[in-house]
Amino acid sequence: MQSPLGVQLHYGDHHVVLDNGILQVTLSNPQGFVTRIRYNDIDNLLEVLNEESNRGYWDLVWSSPAGSTGTTGIFDLIEGTRFEVIVENEEQVEISFTRTWDPSMEGKLVPLNIDKRFIMLRGSSGFYSYAIYEHLEEWPAFNLDETRIAFKLRKDKFHYMAMANNRQRFMPLPDDRLPKRGQTLAYPEAVLLVNPVEPELKGEVDDKYQYSSNNENIRVHGWISTNTDPPMGFWQITPSNEFRSGGPLKQNLTSHVGPTTLAMFLSAHYSGEDLVPKFGAGERWKKVFGPVFMYVNSAYVGDDPLQLWEDAKTQMMIEVQSWPYTFPVSEDFPKSDQRGNVSGRLLVRDSYLSSDYISATGAYVGLAPPGDAGSWQRECKDYQFWTNADEEGYFFINDIRIGDYNLYAWIPGYIGDYKYDVVVSITAGCEIEMGDLVYKPPRDGPTLWEIGIPDRSAAEFYVPDPNPKYINKLYVNHPDRFRQYGLWERYAELYPDNDLVFTIGVNDYTKDWFYAQVTRKKKDSNTYQGTTWQIKFTLDNLDPNGNYKLRLALASSTLSELQVRVNDPKANPPLFSSGLIGRDNSIARHGIHGLYWLYNVDVPGGRLVQGDNTIFLTQPRSSSPFQGIMYDYIRLEGPPSSTSQKQVMSSLHSLQISKTVQYFA
Repeated sequence: MQSPLGVQLHYGDHHVVLDNGILQVTLSNPQGFVTRIRYNDIDNLLEVLNEESNRGYWDLVWSSPAGSTGTTGIFDLIEGTRFEVIVENEEQVEISFTRTWDPSMEGKLVPLNIDKRFIMLRGSSGFYSYAIYEHLEEWPAFNLDETRIAFKLRKDKFHYMAMANNRQRFMPLPDDRLPKRGQTLAYPEAVLLVNPVEPELKGEVDDKYQYSSNNENIRVHGWISTNTDPPMGFWQITPSNEFRSGGPLKQNLTSHVGPTTLAMFLSAHYSGEDLVPKFGAGERWKKVFGPVFMYVNSAYVGDDPLQLWEDAKTQMMIEVQSWPYTFPVSEDFPKSDQRGNVSGRLLVRDSYLSSDYISATGAYVGLAPPGDAGSWQRECKDYQFWTNADEEGYFFINDIRIGDYNLYAWIPGYIGDYKYDVVVSITAGCEIEMGDLVYKPPRDGPTLWEIGIPDRSAAEFYVPDPNPKYINKLYVNHPDRFRQYGLWERYAELYPDNDLVFTIGVNDYTKDWFYAQVTRKKKDSNTYQGTTWQIKFTLDNLDPNGNYKLRLALASSTLSELQVRVNDPKANPPLFSSGLIGRDNSIARHGIHGLYWLYNVDVPGGRLVQGDNTIFLTQPRSSSPFQGIMYDYIRLEGPPSSTSQKQVMSSLHSLQISKTVQYFA
């Protein structure tokens, strides 16, 4: 829909209205809450039953670091105290709602200056928002647990939610989660629908975490109103991930029952406290979150409402290709000519697989603040810039903000993390060609056996069918079958008395390796016990003086510990213990991965025997059903070997890479 009208800014007693003839967006003045979105003949797409401050808003969660641990804190519905017009002409209006901090607010408000901006352009069927957060040198310490934009849509209009081609459905109503219609399960977010308004939803589980996605996949999501004439859509479009924390694999919420749509910028979901930025007293910091685009569209009368999803995807591509935007006025948002570009090629060198360099096909390559290899997944204060290498390993990272970075990478099909040791300094307009970079993945000897695919996910392992009492119909016969509630309970049903035993050469990890090593609920008790899994294998040839290497790549860990023993299940101390690790809560939140861990365990040849051997993997922590580990990949390497053995391993790895590429496709 196009309009010949220019953009106008109207004033009321306590509101301002952005109007371009296509839609009108009303904001409270000076608070900066979005109170109304008028579109077509609908006076307000936002929930009119809610208070004005609970319709469209920026919020955050913060805490004082004094004695503070964890991911909870004070909820702050960011309320502006000053309104300012930044730009006002027929082509564009940009307005600002600011809140300035001073020492009299210590302990009452987060010590940040916050500037919320809203932009409307001529002919645009939507509006943009971004915010600038600033902490000054003389201000106190604090933790920033979460920040986001939320929109609460009308529950009488928006019933169909879409976030991917295969992740969309008619959703329950928020009323269905209330006590008379819903039964809370193991945690408040998960509710069993016992008497929903729509009877066909009875027996389903609603849980907002079932609709999480990786940052790399959160580009567009939203809702369709199928009961209006014509149908309408409301979409949240994120054209870049540069301002999000944790890199491309960090998972965040999207849309969920409300009907609610979110733009998450910072959160500890699927990571825990590692992804909570902690700012020291006097630490200077400034960051721009956004802009993101709120897009509305409508179909013609009689058209298929799902065309609105296709149109939203098209609009998303337009926004992505327009990044970085040229229209935000703030000097804190650099334009393309104020940024730099980096390119190069990543190769893999593993002499046990090939005598030649191997192209890092599909590698994730990114620039993030300087740190150790893999530190990007825990980085949460500044900006990151990621891309995927092509089949030959070539990569191009464009429009990088000025600053100093390390170049990081990880490659599907290989364990570990790559880091380029020299700091990459980005200046305005720079074109940096990195040349050929070589990653040498961890490797001491030939692969004797392996379990899984090194892709930082447990999705390739056995994911059971859900309990018929707790089903989300969307994920029945779905590639993301792990997004069902209560799958952790299925382990004890499959292994009521004895734990999992996996025999190399006999068992199939897609059928016989449970997706998570969880605790087991004791019979006739509300207590839990740790579990010990066994890997049985045969060594035809043993080097008793050689050193074997066990590689354990974990896709997730929640308040757990991994102990390794070899041929003696009661060995004390164990050959290896990780100690207490992880707070990502991926088991409860249907995440299939959280933060990545890699352990390399030396196994002396004297611990092994020629013939049958057993490795015991124990997770002993057991105060909760959600403690446990998701494995990504396990490999046992023999001592350094001859060229002929290397050639055998090369052919095996070629098969493994083929499986990995197919999995990611």
